[in-house]
This record gives sequence, C-alpha cells and structure tokens, in this order.
Amino acid sequence: MESRMVTQFLEMVRIDSESGNEEKFIKYLEKEFQALGAETYIDSYGNLLGRFSALNAKNDTPILLSCHADTVKPGKGIKPVIENGVIRSNGKTILGADDKAGIAEMIEALRIADTRPRVEFAITRQEEVGLIGVQNLDFGWLSAKKGYLLDNDTLDTVVIGGPSYFTLDVEIKGKSAHAGMEPEKGISAVLAASRAISALPLGRIDEETTSNVGVIKGGIIRNGVPEETSFLAECRSLNHIKAEELAKKMEIIIREKVESTGATVKITVINPFRAVEISKDSETVNVSIQALKAAGIKAKTGFITGFTDASIYNNKGIEMAVVGIGAQLEHSLEEHIHISDMENALKMILEILRISAQ
Repeated sequence: MESRMVTQFLEMVRIDSESGNEEKFIKYLEKEFQALGAETYIDSYGNLLGRFSALNAKNDTPILLSCHADTVKPGKGIKPVIENGVIRSNGKTILGADDKAGIAEMIEALRIADTRPRVEFAITRQEEVGLIGVQNLDFGWLSAKKGYLLDNDTLDTVVIGGPSYFTLDVEIKGKSAHAGMEPEKGISAVLAASRAISALPLGRIDEETTSNVGVIKGGIIRNGVPEETSFLAECRSLNHIKAEELAKKMEIIIREKVESTGATVKITVINPFRAVEISKDSETVNVSIQALKAAGIKAKTGFITGFTDASIYNNKGIEMAVVGIGAQLEHSLEEHIHISDMENALKMILEILRISAQ
C-alpha cells in the first residue's frame, strides 16, 4: 500500500509544470500548505512563500526550507509507475522527482512533525532555466537567515558550494543570397557560427570549470545562404576568476571567428551569480550531517558545478545548505527514485526540524 507521501508525490508529478508554466502547480501547493495551517503568499513573480508557527519548540529562530516547482522538458503528461519499490515515468517523459520529491518530503515532514521551530518556506519558479524565480523572489518577506535547500540528488552529500555562472547570447548577422545561383554574394551566418563554436573550449575544462553551447538556431530555407544565426553558450567554475576569464576568452574567440567571415556579431554576456561557499563547520551543515546520521546515513560535504537556488540564497546572506532528496538520473527519461530514499529524506527533514527547535 502506498504511503501518503508517495501518493501525494504521484499526484504532484501528474501536474504539468515545465519551466515557465508552473502556475497550476503553485496553486495546488498553496492549497496544500494552507490546509496544514500555513500563512501563504505568492509574490509578484509567482513564487510561493509561506510561514508556519513553531510547535513545541524551545528555539524561536526561524529556518527556511526551499524547493523549486518547475521541471525540465519533456515534462508534460507524466505517467508515473512503481516497480519493485522504485518510481519511474513510463519512459516517454522525465519523472519530475527533481524537485517534486523534495516538495512531497517537505510537506509530509511539516504534516507529521511533533516539534519544529518557526518555519518559512519558498517554492520557486524557473529554477531549471537559470534560477530566474529565486532571483525575482520577494526576499523582504523572509526573516530566516539559515536554511536548507531540498534539491540535491544523493542523500550522503551536503553541498556547500556552487559555481560562478556566465551566459553568452550570440546573434550573428551575415548576408542572404541564393545558394545555388550566386552563393558568393552571400555571407553565411551559419558558417560563421560553426567556425566560432568549433574554436571554443567546450566541455570539462578542469575539475571545477565547464563550458557549453546548448542551443543554435539559424536559416529559414535549404537553398538560401542564411543571413541570421544565434546560439546560446555558458561557462561556469567554482573559482570566480576562472569563470570570468573563460567568459572573456570565449567572447574574444567568437568575435574573431565570426568577423573573419565578414559577418557581424552581437554578444551579450551576463553573470547572474558568483561562486559561493559556506563553511564545513557552519550550523546548517552540522545540523544536516546530524540529521542524516539519525536516518542511518554517513554524510560528507562537497561542491557541485551544477547550480541551485542556494547560489542566490547564500549571495543574499541566507546560509543555505543543499541536502539530498533521493532522485537519480535527473533531466533524463531514466529519472527515478527509490521509495526507501524518500523515506530516509523524510527522516532527515524531521530531524532537521527537531534539532532546530531545541
């Protein structure tokens, strides 16, 4: 028989919430939190925030719990299945355990905890497409200075650092011409883009630095020299200076290679957040490790070059440790989660609440 937490998780993943289309799911969550006695607030960007009063607590200091509401694509029409204690999709979509498992675990913990401090929570939008929701979060509504982001995969690692991130949006303008009759009169924006991309340092640069070109668009007909092409690139590093220098290097290469073809280029570089690290000895890390130990898990600390909402929280002065929810192979059609890991994550959250209430 399915537990209440698992049943609710299955219900959640059936609600479409790809990045940018989270409103229906946010409204669902608002009702669920209100039913548990929370004061809720949807900010101007559509993020869901809320507060719970303390319960049987000696400590009046609030903590923040946070997850994100959006999923990656393909995330429409998810049909979860359970096989041998493992929850998967039917193979045609992602599952959405990232991050709906964290939300289900959080809700169940708040539902059954017999002690907790004052709890604030934030469920953000558009995390998967660049932490956009949390960057537009109404931080004035929050008072907690310490918290826990439920958005790591493995339960045995507490994430204490994330990267600096740079985006490069590239727009190339060439000159159109008939590809069969007079190609020499054209300047191919696709060719310019390909030369630039092939010259870029991409992939794993070193153990703490990566770069990528994720999207390219160009051309409108097969037999026309394409006049316009655009592509989206990124780089990131746990070392801010490395990320900054790599972004500058990529910009120089792109401009040089594109202009060598006779095309023109516009490059927009944005650094939405900087590398951040919290101490291994910080309160949130120690509490997380103690809570995982109570769940039978020996945890370690670590860094990731993937980014989470914690990058913004920590840069905003809220000490945020990132803890696991149990999801595996996120962002793929093979994404899945063991029910036993969800149960251990629930134990961890309950213990975080108990320790924080002392």
